[in-house]
Amino acid sequence: MPKIAITTGDPNGIGAEITIKALNKLDLPASDIVLISNKKVIDYYGKLNKDYEIIEIPFNSEINAGTVTAECGEFSFQSVKKACEIGARAIVTAPVAKNSLYLADHKFNGQTEILQKYLAHNNQSAEMLFLANKFRVLLLTRHVALKEINLTKEMVVEKVLNLREFFKQHFKIENPKFALCGFNPHAGEDGILGREEIDILIPAVEELHQKGVNITKPLPADTLFVEAAREYLGSQSSTKYDCYIANYHDQGLIPIKTVAGDKTVNMTIGLDIIRTSPGHGTAFDIAGKNLADETGMIEAIKAVL
Repeated sequence: MPKIAITTGDPNGIGAEITIKALNKLDLPASDIVLISNKKVIDYYGKLNKDYEIIEIPFNSEINAGTVTAECGEFSFQSVKKACEIGARAIVTAPVAKNSLYLADHKFNGQTEILQKYLAHNNQSAEMLFLANKFRVLLLTRHVALKEINLTKEMVVEKVLNLREFFKQHFKIENPKFALCGFNPHAGEDGILGREEIDILIPAVEELHQKGVNITKPLPADTLFVEAAREYLGSQSSTKYDCYIANYHDQGLIPIKTVAGDKTVNMTIGLDIIRTSPGHGTAFDIAGKNLADETGMIEAIKAVL
């Protein structure tokens, strides 16, 4: 049976440390896991309790925790690329630094974009779904500057239809309930505060309704997420909506990370292989100090077991 591939991220960040701590706590069968890393990097940050298979990625530089370097960017890129190539049943990635990737001349705005380049086929699109128990948030756009966000009705319809199929297959929810965030404050106030709802989102919802999708009209995001946060913090066994659909990065991630913190998992969907990662970054400020919390990595691994 194919293994779960785990990368250890930027060698100068906390990725290897949280991977070691997470695997030692989870105590999974060694036969289930393959690490894509480098023995020097792993040995620098700790000791694994089991003899996991390691696919070596070359790293000939010195480890300098907390530093952004092109060598680390190259290692990070090659690790994710290798994870895409080995036929894993799932991929878990530790955090990388975008500025290190750029220094290595790999112009990707995140690992999601690398995964799409090497795994997508037949017009597949990698999507970012964030999870914290039953609090789930899909982003309609990924790592893009706010001024460059370009929503279309067709894009929204396609992404929501793909999301419904994923919920049917992965979560076994036959008719998932989706809440759509408005693009503008107060969902545009009938066009007073912007026309994206009128021109894009409402027509998309109307088409989705015709296709049998259970989705709300565009609703004010602040109010929607207050309700979601209360449900999460109250640990309710059921939720009003199975997924909240946000228009852009911070609209969706600020609320879920605020209430769930390190338990937030970033899940890449839309490709043949599911990938998860912790919801946080490389934490260069504490790298190499044995202070990193492995909670996010534990949750990311558990999400693909």
